[in-house]
Amino acid sequence: MQVVDKELLYGTLKKYFGYDSFREGQEELITNTLQGKDVLGIMPTSGGKSLCYQLPALLLDGMTIVVSPLVSLMKDQVDSLREMGIAAAYLNSTLSREEFLQLMDDMRSGQLKLLYIAPERIDNESFMNALRFVNVPLLVVDEAHCISQWGSDFRPSYQGVARLYDVFGRRPRVAAFTATATEPVQDDIMIQLRLQQPFRLVTGFDRSNLAFSVEKPADKFKFLVKDLNPKEASIIYCSTRKNVESVQKKLEQKGFAVTLYHAGLPEHERQRNQDDFLFDRKPIMVATNAFGMGIDKSNVRTVYHYNMPKNIESYYQEAGRAGRDGEEARVILLFSTQDIIINQLLNSKANDSEATNKLNKMINYCYTNQCLRRYILEYFGETTAELNCQHCSNCLHRTEQIDITEEAQKILSCVVRVRGRYGVQKIIGILTGSKQKGITDFGLDKLKTYGLMSAYN
Repeated sequence: MQVVDKELLYGTLKKYFGYDSFREGQEELITNTLQGKDVLGIMPTSGGKSLCYQLPALLLDGMTIVVSPLVSLMKDQVDSLREMGIAAAYLNSTLSREEFLQLMDDMRSGQLKLLYIAPERIDNESFMNALRFVNVPLLVVDEAHCISQWGSDFRPSYQGVARLYDVFGRRPRVAAFTATATEPVQDDIMIQLRLQQPFRLVTGFDRSNLAFSVEKPADKFKFLVKDLNPKEASIIYCSTRKNVESVQKKLEQKGFAVTLYHAGLPEHERQRNQDDFLFDRKPIMVATNAFGMGIDKSNVRTVYHYNMPKNIESYYQEAGRAGRDGEEARVILLFSTQDIIINQLLNSKANDSEATNKLNKMINYCYTNQCLRRYILEYFGETTAELNCQHCSNCLHRTEQIDITEEAQKILSCVVRVRGRYGVQKIIGILTGSKQKGITDFGLDKLKTYGLMSAYN
């Protein structure tokens, strides 16, 4: 087994990334990668996944390929790497022909250390041919849950990733990363990517700085207007483009600086709106789930779900966009009976038992009286020592449960003795020992249950 030079490892960490130490799980994943092993890292949003493949890429000979699902994510990552003096580029549909040809030249000449690609580019014949002449020591699959049909964000294009193995002279080591994957999804990722005895590390799913709450308001929009802080960065997720446009327009009419994002908008408009949000020109973003994956905005203070998501994975992935700076942040789910009915109807048409099972878990989350954080962590297979987080809406508003069996028996006994002939007020009067004429005149003060609950008077 290859020995990893610790001095070189920490020196590279300091030189390029400015850190003196690694965060939880990072060093183990990096060391195993450098030793030539396949790895699977399950780390929470803002847990430092990028470093786990960017640092090895600097220490390995050749060009590391990173498969990434979103154009905006690629651009942000590449811009950051270039600012650090690292030769990086991306390949996606936004490149002109001239830019594409220049990229091919840079690849062949060995100038690049990292190349980010969209999974759809695997079908590009020119790119695949060029790869045959490039030394690729590491293949990275970011947001790896997208490869699994059991995952929350399945993308068929991801299933072509394993075809890259056939292009290389020798199979590179493979590193897969995601923030949200249940054990079945983790197993499926390993099968789909054909990982070879991978080092698997789960650092945990807990985001302790997030305060979860579930609300069922009579009027969602009124709740939103009352709860929103116009000066704080917030994301409002809606289930449809129509809802996005409606909520954004109504908030704008109320005077909020708000923008919107969904896949139906032109590319230039999506980019402009995203920048308005990222640079705080418009701190409130109303969006579908097309927005957010990999968005590098650390100061989002609240994530709202205007409609109930279809599963816990999607919900937690989107919730993870709050509080990436480690400061306190809120995640608020607004749900209605209509949300449930619509999702159930869509699932019945799809006839997907797995999706139905996941939807039921999501519905249970909305109605459970247990700790919301604990519910989520247990869903992902993580056992928790604490029964209650004392931070979510259920824990903060938990009512004390007391045993009233004896009191109930006394009340029922009284109702039976009067043969159900009297109303609530009379029963209360009998049990508490009332001296009112309505009790004594009818001889109700002679009943055995008279005064049994006088302590409650």
